[in-house]
Amino acid sequence: MSREQGLAVYRFFFVALGLAGLLAQYLYNLQNIPDYKPVNFFSFFTVESNIIAVVSLAVSGAYIVRGAHPRWVEYLRGAATIYMTITGIVYGLLLRNVEVDTAVPWVNTVLHFVIPVAMVVDWLIDLPKLRIHLRQAMVWLIFPIAYLAYSLIRGPIADWYPYPFLDPRTTGYGPVIVTSIGIAVGGFLFAWLQSWTTSLRLRFETSTDVAAEKP
Repeated sequence: MSREQGLAVYRFFFVALGLAGLLAQYLYNLQNIPDYKPVNFFSFFTVESNIIAVVSLAVSGAYIVRGAHPRWVEYLRGAATIYMTITGIVYGLLLRNVEVDTAVPWVNTVLHFVIPVAMVVDWLIDLPKLRIHLRQAMVWLIFPIAYLAYSLIRGPIADWYPYPFLDPRTTGYGPVIVTSIGIAVGGFLFAWLQSWTTSLRLRFETSTDVAAEKP
């Protein structure tokens, strides 16, 4: 099995696992929660980021089989990796003991731990061949910012918030703003770090070429 084939198998495996987790939790909610609103399920950042991760893994897996690495696919991989990193870290720090619509234990593990780790590993073992500069990486943060705006606008309308740290009904907007700023700063640091990693492959390949040219 070639390296490309191995990467494809890796990605398709986690595509299947992620889809299974999302579908299992959605069906569980429909069957066990009276008057369940599907829009709430798709309003969790965890669900949205996992969907993006599954799409990213599927698309990049399909392209790598063909030996292709389109620029837009690498940007998609970068975005998915950032979102899943945010998902895993925020859950671990703020939501570990909070019900966030993942009542099925194995699904909770898959969506909050397994897929985030799988995305980071996938990124590191197959770094893009192109350099992604910080100003380009900042585009990845548009989605989390839009998600925050969506959650705060929809919250009063639906009388429902996906996460306690976004719910101003009990403690006001002060803690919501502070937590949101903290997550935004973390997102910026992740984007910077991920942008920096894209230079590693280029540096390695350059040093290898230089060493090969020496007599």
